[in-house]
Amino acid sequence: MNRFRFVDDHRDFYEVKRLCQVLKINRSSYYAWKSAAPARRQRLVDDAVLGAQIKTTFNAENGCYGAKRVTAAINSDPVNDRGKGGRLNHKRTARLMRQMGLFGFTRKRRVKTTTSSKRAPRFPDLLQRRFTADRPNAVYVGDITYLPIADGSNMYLATVIDC
Repeated sequence: MNRFRFVDDHRDFYEVKRLCQVLKINRSSYYAWKSAAPARRQRLVDDAVLGAQIKTTFNAENGCYGAKRVTAAINSDPVNDRGKGGRLNHKRTARLMRQMGLFGFTRKRRVKTTTSSKRAPRFPDLLQRRFTADRPNAVYVGDITYLPIADGSNMYLATVIDC
């Protein structure tokens, strides 16, 4: 329970000054909270209306859009009625999406498997890019392939070919 709500509920039985002393809150903070109640109610109504608009936009894009794209779509909509309240902020959209359990699709980053260094030694190309041999067991070529598996790690397939 909110301490300010407690003071508000019990102010008919005890004076506000005493309740605030016991709960260790400032009287001015209590009165500021009380005067902000209509704005809080209006914000809840606005959030409900905006939440419906966010859900409509999110579902129209098959659940792929995140908060920033949903915000951009709502702000660029010509029938948007946000004229009196200004443009929609992506942080507010993110908060409402989080409360509604809507999460955009995030692609995994590609794992970089090779890092080239300018200082690394360069090995000579002994085959001169000719991958054919005159006789067996003269030239071997190898390769490693990374195969992603379901748990997010990789399996490695190493192949060696006798050219």
